[in-house]
Amino acid sequence: MLADRFSTRPESAPDLGAALGHGGAAALVSGVATEAAATTWPRVCGKTQLAAYYAESQWHARAVDLLVWVDASSRAAILGAYVEAAAAISESRPAGTAQAISTSFLSWLRRTDRRWLIVLDDLPDRSVVQGLWPSGRTGQLLLTAASERAVSDLGQILVMKLGHLSRREAMSYLVARLSADPDQRRGAMDLIEDLAGEPLALTQATAAIGTSRMTCEDYRDRFHRRRPELGLAGHERLHGAAITWTLAVDRADQMLPGGSAHACLAFAALLDCHGAPEPVFASEAGSRYIAGDRMQPFQAEEHTRAALACLERAGLITVDRSAEPAIVRMESVLQQAVRAATPQEMRDQAGTAVAAALLEQWPEVRSRACAPLGLRASAESLRRATAGLLWTDGCHPLLFLAGQSMDEAGLTGPAVEYWSDLASVAERLFGPGHQDSMALVERLAMAYMADGRQAELVAWYQRVLVEWASAYALHQPIAVAARISLGHSLTAAGLAGNAVGVLSAALEDCERALGADHPESQRARDELAAAYTASGQLDEAIRMLRRALGDHERSGGPRDPGTITARRRLAAAYLADGRMKDAISQYKKALGDAERSLGSDHPDTIRTRSALAAAYHQAGRMAIAIQMYEQAYEGSLKSLGPEHPDTISSSVHLAAAYYAAGRLTDGIRLYEDAVTHGEQSLPPGHPVLKLARDSLTAVAGQDA
Repeated sequence: MLADRFSTRPESAPDLGAALGHGGAAALVSGVATEAAATTWPRVCGKTQLAAYYAESQWHARAVDLLVWVDASSRAAILGAYVEAAAAISESRPAGTAQAISTSFLSWLRRTDRRWLIVLDDLPDRSVVQGLWPSGRTGQLLLTAASERAVSDLGQILVMKLGHLSRREAMSYLVARLSADPDQRRGAMDLIEDLAGEPLALTQATAAIGTSRMTCEDYRDRFHRRRPELGLAGHERLHGAAITWTLAVDRADQMLPGGSAHACLAFAALLDCHGAPEPVFASEAGSRYIAGDRMQPFQAEEHTRAALACLERAGLITVDRSAEPAIVRMESVLQQAVRAATPQEMRDQAGTAVAAALLEQWPEVRSRACAPLGLRASAESLRRATAGLLWTDGCHPLLFLAGQSMDEAGLTGPAVEYWSDLASVAERLFGPGHQDSMALVERLAMAYMADGRQAELVAWYQRVLVEWASAYALHQPIAVAARISLGHSLTAAGLAGNAVGVLSAALEDCERALGADHPESQRARDELAAAYTASGQLDEAIRMLRRALGDHERSGGPRDPGTITARRRLAAAYLADGRMKDAISQYKKALGDAERSLGSDHPDTIRTRSALAAAYHQAGRMAIAIQMYEQAYEGSLKSLGPEHPDTISSSVHLAAAYYAAGRLTDGIRLYEDAVTHGEQSLPPGHPVLKLARDSLTAVAGQDA
């Protein structure tokens, strides 16, 4: 969103059109000299606004076919933006992790003929964009960064420094902002000299003047009296915004007395500076904190919106009402200043309210991956701004929710870093035996698995076990649970032989400590059976799986999802052991139970039907195998769509059955469809896409 009275700055800004007119990459960085003793205030020079103007002008002129604006302040934010862009191109969310989808999107940028512009806004350093660099012959890339150092060593990129407004530009801006009453401009030239052309300082000064009866001369008087009060003597020209923001707060208090403006500002200072949804402020928790407890809920909500409007008029925040919901933004340096100036007790009260408001606004579990803009980033901003506040009574639910949101959005790499950080804090504060420490260890293990970092996971788990062994006996529940998780990780990492040893010992200790019928013992048996199967020890696997199936049937009944899963695992072990009749019998029973329990169109039912088809295929019963494959493919197509990995996999298996039955044309057509849909929706290295391509290549070679 462009600021009120935005100026293209013809004298002080570089020509982005000339720099990017024929493609390539350019970076806008701060060109303002900063003294060693100075704060970061001078680096606010309007880079994002110029980038936004260029992007909008390119889009409205139809000079680009794809425009992607990226909050580049973190790797998670970049990956999330790339996933959204990939979804917009394909008109559906592609399958896979955010990293895989981003890799596919970047590959598309390199080969497409469509004209694109990507803006990476607020890049902190080059490591954040490592492996995520956009390039292509039809594209333009524009970055904004606080310093030239942040964009060094990024390859062929034109670095352009941006300073403050020239005197003429500053005067033009001031005149436009104070157009209602020309008398208020008295002393304008001297004020411009005092503010040294700082965009943020000019915005706040003109806001204070324009919403009052002050003149520029009156404002200058307050400005100079405030400087010594803030201890800024000696830096006469470097801290205009460091003074004007305090005068803006004074003005906000005058427009809305009673403390609500202060409370609203403290609240906003803890959220994501790139944008937090306005409903977070108007939530029950937010409005109760900002407006106070004495108002009725509807009155508090209206008062909160009045406080937001007051801060906006004072130049302390911006509200983008063109978005749905409206987005509230606040300069990061202003946030830092507000946090530093807010008393600890008030900052903690604001932090508690922000945490409650974010929890209140977070979507339901089923749509957590699609959290509205700014919620996840605001949770992270709150975590970093409030030190130990969110750890007072254990790990705050908001921290778990934000991490789960990363997991479900496929942000696997950032999720590993996030859960690792939380697990370290929890262990330091509460010790490894605390329930939150254990829960975070499990979350980190799952994140490692999702990111495909099995080797690192195993090494990490082994280190954890060594540390815990000194604190807990191996038969204690906390140690048993960790060993079961380690066994699962070893199996997934392809080290099933090692997993058998770990899980056998864990199961023995678990049964001794908790009893053979305890759910944890049941989990240990399930994992041990999976390890036996993966290591080729099928007799032992079948023995364990038959017992596990009996346990699940007794505890949950034949239609319980756990029972159906156990029956499918037993059928797979029978099939691997060549016991076709037993395998088909168990698959048929699992399919019937799944249809009655979950319905014919449920993905688990469809997968069971496909597994039964594969068993018939392996047994040479092609007619019924093809019939079952067709049912599985049609069900997957209907329930999941043509580009889902399960549908593409079903297509490949049906094609193989057609080809084996001599229906060559039908087989090749399905292989081609699978490759086409896979290339549109899956990352290049996805195993399902690789299977489809390899199968088509093999069939085409034989057909030739």
